[in-house]
Amino acid sequence: MEKKDFVKINDFLWEIPKDFRSDMRVPARVYVSEKMLEEALKDRSLNQLINVATLPGIVNYSLAMPDIHEGYGFPIGGVAAIRLSEGAISPGGVGYDLNCGMRILLSDFSASEIEPYLDKLATAIAKAVPSGLGKGHKIGLSISDLDKVLEGGAQKLVENGYGEKEDIELCEANGCLKQADAKAVSNKAKNRGQDQLGTLGSGNHFLEIQKVAEIFNEEIAQKMGIFKNQVTVMIHTGSRGLGHQVATDYIQKMMQAMRRYNINIPDRELACAPFNSDEGQAYFQAMCAAANFAWANRQMISYYVREAWKKILPQDKLKIIYDVAHNIAKIEEYEINGKKEKLIVHRKGSTRAFPAHHPEIPEKYKEIGQPVLIPGSMGTASYILIGNEKSRESFYSTCHGAGRRMSRMAATRNLSPQEIIKYLENKGILVKCESLRGLAEEAPEAYKDINEVVEVVHQSQLSLKVAKLVPLAVIKGE
Repeated sequence: MEKKDFVKINDFLWEIPKDFRSDMRVPARVYVSEKMLEEALKDRSLNQLINVATLPGIVNYSLAMPDIHEGYGFPIGGVAAIRLSEGAISPGGVGYDLNCGMRILLSDFSASEIEPYLDKLATAIAKAVPSGLGKGHKIGLSISDLDKVLEGGAQKLVENGYGEKEDIELCEANGCLKQADAKAVSNKAKNRGQDQLGTLGSGNHFLEIQKVAEIFNEEIAQKMGIFKNQVTVMIHTGSRGLGHQVATDYIQKMMQAMRRYNINIPDRELACAPFNSDEGQAYFQAMCAAANFAWANRQMISYYVREAWKKILPQDKLKIIYDVAHNIAKIEEYEINGKKEKLIVHRKGSTRAFPAHHPEIPEKYKEIGQPVLIPGSMGTASYILIGNEKSRESFYSTCHGAGRRMSRMAATRNLSPQEIIKYLENKGILVKCESLRGLAEEAPEAYKDINEVVEVVHQSQLSLKVAKLVPLAVIKGE
């Protein structure tokens, strides 16, 4: 594939026509600048996007956001909407880190007011929230209690006193997908998750204390409760080992099932089954359960962060802005060729961005739209945006982060953890890290420029900039 194969729709949207390859059912579209398109041609991500366009039941086009990079089956940043009636569901369209997502908490304090307490706050949070590969709590849940979390999500924790009613109201899907069935989750997956509720994990997962550095829309920021130099806490994690095992289990099952359903696809990593088949329904129920675990995980982390914060700043209360997933498949209704249809929308490394008055967003944001939370790489800016009606063209989807430009292996080989810590400290950013091993993987140099990525979705009006956040302290696992 070459740049000349793309049709330029506008400065930030490019299309591979359906006739590029005989097995494509729909065109493939990517939201990128011209420079980003040339970068994306260096890995397999655009070929993966074309492969996604071959999935049974896909409508309109396969899509990718400007943070596109190579993934498993789907590219990261990939979106596909598939008819429930005749289409398939693919675990590769969700990924291994089921309901990896974002949550932001707001302080009433400004950065200058908490500056004398910053090190104590970061240390207390790092101590309260276990982080790192495989790290869990010393005492885990019983399987019966875990099953309640898998089916009740964040709602179950709030019912038990680990949060506020507002935490549920300001969470995607109110923190619980009702289609979840704990019986669809294997014992191996449950055993991996038993001690991991309220833990951060490794890789690109992090906790950051940040400040609001810039506001682009004062009116919307005010309605969200955001002011200049305000302190925020960003939580980025997902369903941990439990979700990873759900993906592993069902990818294997789907590979076997495709033969039974006579599904032919160009890449086995896109293994899928009809949504209405036994295998499709079992995966969907297990995925919903893992998503509920992730929402519960971020809820429990919020509880631990608040408890740690309260010990140092008892007069400050951390309030939630929003919680949103970026690795998930959900049933949503859209108008296709003049007719309303229910679709299973796969978002892998992509965030939903519902506009004002959409029925699925909370009352607080009905007049302005859904908050969109976009993290940067370690030590760089993050953004708060707002959903916009224009994103109907992308099935109300937007980017989920900066997107990798360097593989984890290459980053580890070429970057020094000690130099990264020094770089962050020179920028005045505190680092609390369990181990140096994973720091190089998540260095700013390993990622695309978050400012350029966000500018594409802003200019495309998939979501609109509200505020820019910069880190004060970074808390990571390995």
